[in-house]
Amino acid sequence: MPEAASFSLRHRLLRAAFMLTWLVLARWTPPTMRKWRNLILRLFGAHIHPSAQVYGSAQVWYPPNLSMAAESTLGPRVICYCMAPVSIAERAVISQRSHLCAGTHDIDDPDFLLRTLPISIGAEAWIAAEAFVGPGVTVGARAVLGARGVTVKDLEAGASMPAIRRA
Repeated sequence: MPEAASFSLRHRLLRAAFMLTWLVLARWTPPTMRKWRNLILRLFGAHIHPSAQVYGSAQVWYPPNLSMAAESTLGPRVICYCMAPVSIAERAVISQRSHLCAGTHDIDDPDFLLRTLPISIGAEAWIAAEAFVGPGVTVGARAVLGARGVTVKDLEAGASMPAIRRA
């Protein structure tokens, strides 16, 4: 039996149209053109506060699953693999080359089916450079995931991984 697609044709066409639009109209833009990039994301269904910052080199997999609050940031070359909803709260920063991955596969299923689980990044949280946040993870307010850190479990509010001393 042939494998069925995980997402509808309409869903895949929207993603393709968005990727082409982003490439032509946004990817090359300087950081100061955030309002333009936010408009493009909103036109494709994202919920983006006007003061949010999405860099042109960031990759958003499916805009309707992205929600960004005031002054939140998706930094340069961030991969936002938003197969499920990804919400980023006020003043949260997702630093350069980080990866928010809301999809995985069920390794116990012989068909290796896709599983999508939402990601939530709390207010003033910081996902540092090249860090990875896995499916279903909630990062609490003011939590820090250090550079090249990985979390597949929730980080409580104010937590840091790896542990750092706060003054």
